[in-house]
Amino acid sequence: MHLPDGIVPLNQAIIYWILTLIIISIFLYKFSKDENKEKRIISIAIFSVFTITVTSLSIPSPLGVPIHFFLIPLIAIMLGPNSSNIVSFLSLIMQSLMLNMGGITILGANFLVMGFILSFVTYGFYKLFEDINKKVAIFASTIIGIMAATFGQVAILIISGAMNFDVLLATLVPFYLFISIIEGFANTIIITAIEKIKPEIMEINKI
Repeated sequence: MHLPDGIVPLNQAIIYWILTLIIISIFLYKFSKDENKEKRIISIAIFSVFTITVTSLSIPSPLGVPIHFFLIPLIAIMLGPNSSNIVSFLSLIMQSLMLNMGGITILGANFLVMGFILSFVTYGFYKLFEDINKKVAIFASTIIGIMAATFGQVAILIISGAMNFDVLLATLVPFYLFISIIEGFANTIIITAIEKIKPEIMEINKI
């Protein structure tokens, strides 16, 4: 889902960067009020390294295109949407500099899709479904979050004039729906296991 430099006009890329800096500033303000700063710093650092490592792996798929998992829905559910935003931001910087995934000018747009939209939509639907059934909430919110991010990317590409809606609908949407289902199952298994083995991890204040 990483957009490369040059696909979005520079004036639009600057707007996405400004929005990104505003979102990061809001998190830093909330972070300053957090009573568990040290634990959160450690959690964010660990998840950032984990995200960079896992998302760099290419997994073959029956669709003929390698799969890269997001992990951001998992982090949003475990730590909260603002924390997963920071993990996403740090990961995108390192991925663009070290792994040639995405780019610097386009980083703002990538963050809005894979950080902001993915984090808040996933967390919002998780909280909405949590009281009904926690496993269903994890699975459904992961799928909805990834698909919301997909349509966010579709919107950015249409606004930029890079591609038309029909092409994007026929390519990106089914591919990321496939990924979201797999990641939804994986997140359900991971979080259920964590709740049994190390429940205190899930009890950290979510911001």
